[in-house]
Amino acid sequence: MSVIKNLRLLYQMVSYNLKIIFSGRFVYFLVAAWLFFLIIAGIMLFSNSTPDITDIYDLLIFPGILIMFYPVVYNIQNDKDTRMLEIIFGVPDYRYKVYTLRFVIAILLLLFLMILMAFFSWFSVVKIPVFEMVLQLMSPLFFLACLTFLLTTLIKNGNGAAVVMIIIGLFFFIMNEPLARSKWNVFLNPYNVPIDMNLTIWKNVVHQNRLMMAIGAVIAFLWGLMNLQRREKFV
Repeated sequence: MSVIKNLRLLYQMVSYNLKIIFSGRFVYFLVAAWLFFLIIAGIMLFSNSTPDITDIYDLLIFPGILIMFYPVVYNIQNDKDTRMLEIIFGVPDYRYKVYTLRFVIAILLLLFLMILMAFFSWFSVVKIPVFEMVLQLMSPLFFLACLTFLLTTLIKNGNGAAVVMIIIGLFFFIMNEPLARSKWNVFLNPYNVPIDMNLTIWKNVVHQNRLMMAIGAVIAFLWGLMNLQRREKFV
């Protein structure tokens, strides 16, 4: 097969899966994420206090979760609802390629939108290192995306996985304050350096936090792919 045919096939596959990702209620999550971002950014812009890089990180993390949530948690459910699951699972090993491709597309879309929001924050609110900020944001977002994907393969229902993921997310959010300085904090803000902590020690905490989430994300994603072997439990 020629290079042109391969590129054309890849384009068709990506286009088809983008239509599936944007189907359903994803547009509502996308609009909600942008509305939240613009409203909070506007409040920061016109408030008496001066926002800093720490505030921008906290501003961007929640829209990122909203953008990531729907295309990952309803990845398999949408195929089941449209009667496509039997076809995908009927072709040996094809399901891995389909759901891996969709997951990659969802993450790339999330990355693109995070860059847009970060640039908008740099332009309108406060000067920030855009790409460094996005890289730091993608660490917890990628971990949560992989964990969400794992839950969808364990629970085998989009709504059920969404409820469980919301509960887990609330737990992580509640523990954010008690674990503010801990490497176990999923929402650890790397720019919020404790006043009484040495900068070198803090960088080590952030490094360990990011490394553990990267390892956890890989394990969760591979576990999810292994769960796809149990075809009969999905269909």
